[in-house]
Amino acid sequence: MIQRIQSLYLLIVVILCSLLLSTFPLWQNDSAVAEFATDYSISLIGVSASGLLALLSIFLFKNRKLQFVLGRLNILINFFIIGFFVYWSLNLSGETNVSEKGIGMFVPLVSIVFLVLANKAIKKDEDLVKSVDRFR
Repeated sequence: MIQRIQSLYLLIVVILCSLLLSTFPLWQNDSAVAEFATDYSISLIGVSASGLLALLSIFLFKNRKLQFVLGRLNILINFFIIGFFVYWSLNLSGETNVSEKGIGMFVPLVSIVFLVLANKAIKKDEDLVKSVDRFR
């Protein structure tokens, strides 16, 4: 299970999502207080769902089609998270509330890259199994 490369990619996504919730700040407001994804309910739900879907996908290694679909759904969730972060940071009035963007704004982009790599490896495994079944 964990020796497959897509499982490692999905584990990296789980780790990134957990770090986004607790360690990586999204931005700092004008009083230099770091704001995290847990401060906003929409981002908390999105990041938690992304992490849980990636964790669930790791354990669905026998059902590659469902694993592939969950990977695509997870990519869509991460695009939604990015959209929320961009909307929230651009919708604020000037630079009065957000003085410095944090690394947390880019974590969903990195997650999308690893989810695409995982889906590519899942598709490769599925094609390999189909080619072996043809020879039987």
